Amino acid sequence: MSEISPADALVTSTDPLHPANLIPELCASFYRLGWVTGTGGGICIRIDDKVYIAPSGVQKERIEPSHIFVLPYPQANPSPHTDRIFLRRPQLNLKESACTPLFWNAFELRNAGSCIHTHSQNAVMRRCCGKVTYLKSRTKYASLSLSRRITGSNMPFRLMIKGVRKGGNGPTLSYLDTLKVPIIANTPDEEDLKDSMAEAMEKHPDAAAILVRRHGIYVWGDDWTKAKTQTECLDYLFEIGVKMKLAGIPTVLNN
Repeated sequence: MSEISPADALVTSTDPLHPANLIPELCASFYRLGWVTGTGGGICIRIDDKVYIAPSGVQKERIEPSHIFVLPYPQANPSPHTDRIFLRRPQLNLKESACTPLFWNAFELRNAGSCIHTHSQNAVMRRCCGKVTYLKSRTKYASLSLSRRITGSNMPFRLMIKGVRKGGNGPTLSYLDTLKVPIIANTPDEEDLKDSMAEAMEKHPDAAAILVRRHGIYVWGDDWTKAKTQTECLDYLFEIGVKMKLAGIPTVLNN
């Protein structure tokens, strides 16, 4: 049996909760939900001084532990379209996720332990979920608000809003809170979203996610379980909002 190199040892483990094992499992799950089809989307998990990142441009439901990139943390915020410092690269000719600079925003600005990016159709259709308020900004971003002021059978909204945390890693929202999700304009290349995402996060410190217009969503948390939970709750809210809109049910009360 050949000896495992120190680099490959970083992604070799029998522990099902090891990031190199978790990322393929989660990506396969996200694929079945329609979040990462067509090689889109991504996920990272940060454990202490190491960041584990899925590859870009691959069939997300077929990722293996040997495909995972490992980067040291902290390091200078990776700039778009530049080389980065790696502790481990796959032997296959793969590229790290194009989301990497945006994942770093979650680390640096929210001290996140994990960040998830999906291309969920529910996120793309977010305008149907509630009132969109446009804000004056050189990055031209908007804000989507969801609150308890939902008409009809609003108990699911109340419960799922309570699964989202202020800032992504603070206390959970309550029934009385309003959930606000900033929306930033899309760019031709994923990595070029870095600055507008950072500005929106700084201006909305309570935001647990960033929507990218006609693209998808970035959600973060203290660890992968909290990031996943919040992604699920937000996606549920978006889906319910879309269905209510299609059914002609008002999503916001006027009084």
